[in-house]
Amino acid sequence: MDIITTHIGADFDSLAAMVAAKRLYPEAELVFPGSQEKSVRDYLAQEFRNIYEFKKIKHIDLSKVRRLIVVDTRQPNRIGRLAECLQNPGMVVHLYDHHPDAPGDMHGSQETVTSFGSTTTIFTRLFREQGIMPSPDELTLMALGIYEDTGGFLHSSTRPEDLEAASWLLARGANLDIVTQFISRDLSSEQITLISQLQQEAQSYVICGMPVVIAKLVKADYIGDFAIIVQRLMEMENIDVLFALLSLGERTYLIARSRIPEVNVGTIAREFGGGGHASAASATIRDLTIAEAEEQLVGLLHRHIRPKAVAGELMSSPVITVTPDVSIDQANRLMTRYNVTVLPVVRENGGHDTDSQPVGFLGMISRMVAEKAIFHKLGSLPVADYMTTEIATIPESGTLADIQRLIIENRQRLIPVVQGEAIVGVITRTDLLSLLVHDPAHLSPDLLRSDERPSVERTRNLAGIMTQVLPRDIIVLLREIGETAAAIGCNAYVAGGFVRDLLLHVKNTDIDIVIEGDGVRFAKALAEQRRGIVHPHEKFGTATVIFPDQTRIDVATARLEYYDHPAAMPTVEHSSIKLDLYRRDFTINAMAIHINPQRFGVLVDYFNCQNDLKERRIQALHNLSFVEDPTRIFRAIRFEGRLDFTITRHTEKLIKNTVQLNLFDQVEEPRFFHELKLILSEDDPTPVLRRMAFFKLLPFLWPDLRPNFKIDRRFLHFLTQANQAIAWFNLLYLPDKLESWMVYLLAIMSRSRTKELIAFCDRFELPPKQRRKLIAQKTEAERIAQEMQKRPFLRPSEIYWLLHELDNEGLLYLMTIARKRFIQQAVSQYVTTLRRETPLVGGEELKAMGYIPGPQFRAIRNHLLEMQLDGEIAGHDQAIAFIRTTYPVDNQPQR
Repeated sequence: MDIITTHIGADFDSLAAMVAAKRLYPEAELVFPGSQEKSVRDYLAQEFRNIYEFKKIKHIDLSKVRRLIVVDTRQPNRIGRLAECLQNPGMVVHLYDHHPDAPGDMHGSQETVTSFGSTTTIFTRLFREQGIMPSPDELTLMALGIYEDTGGFLHSSTRPEDLEAASWLLARGANLDIVTQFISRDLSSEQITLISQLQQEAQSYVICGMPVVIAKLVKADYIGDFAIIVQRLMEMENIDVLFALLSLGERTYLIARSRIPEVNVGTIAREFGGGGHASAASATIRDLTIAEAEEQLVGLLHRHIRPKAVAGELMSSPVITVTPDVSIDQANRLMTRYNVTVLPVVRENGGHDTDSQPVGFLGMISRMVAEKAIFHKLGSLPVADYMTTEIATIPESGTLADIQRLIIENRQRLIPVVQGEAIVGVITRTDLLSLLVHDPAHLSPDLLRSDERPSVERTRNLAGIMTQVLPRDIIVLLREIGETAAAIGCNAYVAGGFVRDLLLHVKNTDIDIVIEGDGVRFAKALAEQRRGIVHPHEKFGTATVIFPDQTRIDVATARLEYYDHPAAMPTVEHSSIKLDLYRRDFTINAMAIHINPQRFGVLVDYFNCQNDLKERRIQALHNLSFVEDPTRIFRAIRFEGRLDFTITRHTEKLIKNTVQLNLFDQVEEPRFFHELKLILSEDDPTPVLRRMAFFKLLPFLWPDLRPNFKIDRRFLHFLTQANQAIAWFNLLYLPDKLESWMVYLLAIMSRSRTKELIAFCDRFELPPKQRRKLIAQKTEAERIAQEMQKRPFLRPSEIYWLLHELDNEGLLYLMTIARKRFIQQAVSQYVTTLRRETPLVGGEELKAMGYIPGPQFRAIRNHLLEMQLDGEIAGHDQAIAFIRTTYPVDNQPQR
């Protein structure tokens, strides 16, 4: 593992240098050794949007670090616990710093130390020399690092190279508005006076429910750094939206700042001929007095500020409903099946027909009321008798303020979203709390410590990360999928592991598309557009689309699942993306990305999954997850091992409870084998098998193991041997196919008799071909191992005839169970050289020499091959002479 780090109390120069170093060391992990300055924490939360993942020390195994890249310091006592890495065997250290030499400095195999005003200047020069072009966010961050460490080029340590570096960054798009926001500078007495004057002239407005402050100032002389003065006023008065107008002679200048998403100051500044971003913008206003400019500004605010309509976006649909004549018993069973606490009651259409909307909203029945009615033996009565009828509703255009007001004032746990008389969706209190708590745009940063801050907002746009991580052809494909979905009136999402790996910056081209609508209809439309082939599965609402270049995507209709009994196969019904994600196994797999054109790249995260991803946690979505599907236990353990994550304590408890229930016999065995096969296909399944032993799962997979089986030294020895054999084979880069899971399975079963392997194959209903192969490879490899044990000095031809009928899996299994080194060497010789040998004289040439095809034909070729393998024949002429001498043509049998 490689790590990029800096000093404790990281500033902007440290942060910028770390991010720049990531471009030079793309496989390295970014790790802060300790705290960061508050301004840096604010920047990471507000601006940088987790373009790179910063890991915590607690998630790093320091003993595995082999290269340490340290920026902006060379003092080992300033990198905290990471200094322990310096003692690792074979440790490589690379240093980038601008500070002068000091006693106790670290030394590395590569040191780039130059006395510039900023470490970021060093990386800027390296980028220029190597032709590396930073992204817009990186350009701004690097400029921020240089401006901060040079004091805006006023510190005595500033060098001409710092100005050159800043100039290069600005010329390529670094944003000075953002630099101004985060650079903290002492104010002069004149600036303090100007802030006081702005305070006195500030006027507060409430426009469309949004508080806005407009401050005016008329001066005769030019004012430098007016943007800094405006920023300080905003911070001192805790203003969310501030427009400052400065009149200097014939011109009026506008500086605008916004902290809230409802007010985009860049849009308003562009109306005056200026520009900028949603949070910071400016404009030069000509031909208007300051009073006229203020009047026009207020008009623009009324036109552009519109509280975001979130009801249609936040709601869950389609809605599960009941009609008033349904009994309370039936309604209660529905709520249990779908895991909901309230059911809307409608006049007609029970809500299960995906092509129609339930209409005539009448009221709601809650689980609490239903259970009490059943307790009083009233379960046979219709829900109409006890439903709540005074229910407030909201249209799809409802704003966040409307939702809050209805939930608080009416004390409703659920708000129906209506379109005319039709109920088109519902919003729960949990939906509202999730939006408010998990989106920093709706929560003051002061209310959270840095380690508690949600990693990013719930619906941030990932288009930038997609561009960095994914190949261009995949992005083009996703855009085409979104356009096709929009054309037929569907919402399309890419979901599951694809999103997880994208946020981890891991390339994953296994695309799973979820459609809100008719997934099979969409798949057919996409296949027709791209001249592909579609394989639909109408029963499940799924399809596979294969394009001419053999790229394939899986399409599923957004669905929910319920289980009639523990460990049952799920019953599937059409649903919304929210309920589709809720049916998934773990939080890290319960995210989606909208790919319709109007919202391309927008993340959908209803369950704060990003924080579990950030904290590297495996967490079940709900408490009965493993009871409903015990195969998820194996998936949790596999993800923990593959991703180097940790199963949470609560999820561990749920796993142990499910194991105690012994539900495994109720699950269709092929489902378990599929999970086991994936586990044994990992690069090294040993850690996963250890965890399976911890949860007492191995006796279920291998009943011949004693109940309290523990992984002992001999078991680990065979797994290690198998791992080394597979790694050796893969390094040969042979075209031969290898199913590594078979090697590991045979290694695990090495102490079991063949009849136990047969019982395993029967138990898990392995396909006949795999069953025959496993039994044959185990039987033959173990027989050959015993024979070779007695014959340490085999000729190459003898090795060939012993091993030639074994498949690659059997050969590696033989290397795994070999007790002597010479057996492994013999297998290695066979794989790398002997099995590629072919007779120097072919069949056609033998016929030309007068030999008649038949049994002796094969005998001649086999004998010749033996002589070649043992080095007694080296060329074609020798081969011809050997055949003519040993097998005279006159002795050939007659036809």
